[in-house]
Amino acid sequence: MSDRTLLQRIVIDSSVMVGQPVIRGTRLTVSFILGLLAHGETAAQIVEEYEGLDEADVQACLLFARDSVESSTFLPLEATGA
Repeated sequence: MSDRTLLQRIVIDSSVMVGQPVIRGTRLTVSFILGLLAHGETAAQIVEEYEGLDEADVQACLLFARDSVESSTFLPLEATGA
């Protein structure tokens, strides 16, 4: 599945979850799904737990996060001593 097709699964609507990116047709935020993955849940477990999701929705969250990081500029929070 192409990146563009996957990213169409993610929507931003100010009337849904205060404009946070969500999986289309749900109130599940990209951040929530990423948090589940970060805490060891697999895509299969997430799909099993949340009716109506499929693994492409989880992939779309990862792709959205990747694109968000790539388009951001990062500055060090504090200088490290050497």
